[in-house]
Amino acid sequence: MKKLVVIFWLILLFSSIGALFWYNEWVYHLPTPVPRNYKAVYPGQLIALKLPLKEDRSKPVFLHFFNPDCPCSRFNISNFQSLVKKYGSQVNFVIVIMSDKTFTVKAIRDKFNLNIPVLFDPSIAVSCGVYSTPQAVLLDTDHKLYFRGNYNSSRYCTNEKTSFAKIAIAGLLNEHARLVFSQVALKAYGCSLPNCTR
Repeated sequence: MKKLVVIFWLILLFSSIGALFWYNEWVYHLPTPVPRNYKAVYPGQLIALKLPLKEDRSKPVFLHFFNPDCPCSRFNISNFQSLVKKYGSQVNFVIVIMSDKTFTVKAIRDKFNLNIPVLFDPSIAVSCGVYSTPQAVLLDTDHKLYFRGNYNSSRYCTNEKTSFAKIAIAGLLNEHARLVFSQVALKAYGCSLPNCTR
């Protein structure tokens, strides 16, 4: 009788863990709801930002929208680090923090182990048409929107075929003017802004 009770509880426990894992994966694959007051920003549109960049202004700008409380953003850290390491000499990378909580520049740089600019201005997200994290925005050298979208179709950014941010950077640097991305790349997935409610 005791063996049956133990087996029953183990089955219940493992079933619950499996259900939670499946639910979290399912929720991640749902698009982030579009805010009611959302104003779309289209590729080619000038993004008038005053970015405090000391780097070479002849380089494209890559904005990484990050919320430290968003699990999707945290899963994305190593992917973003690899982009900075690969393209850091050709692109100006900036982390834009999207949170109501207070963080220091040092805390964010330490989290990423990168010495790049960190901004705390939520108006940048509005200017770029971003309403979830993590999101990537790539501006050309004239500060026109080249790409705004997801990093990958995989939650853990492991699918090289859908490494959208990397494809966008390579496309811009190789002067591919008309890269076409699927809705999986362009429709926002992840945590809604600013409080990671979905």
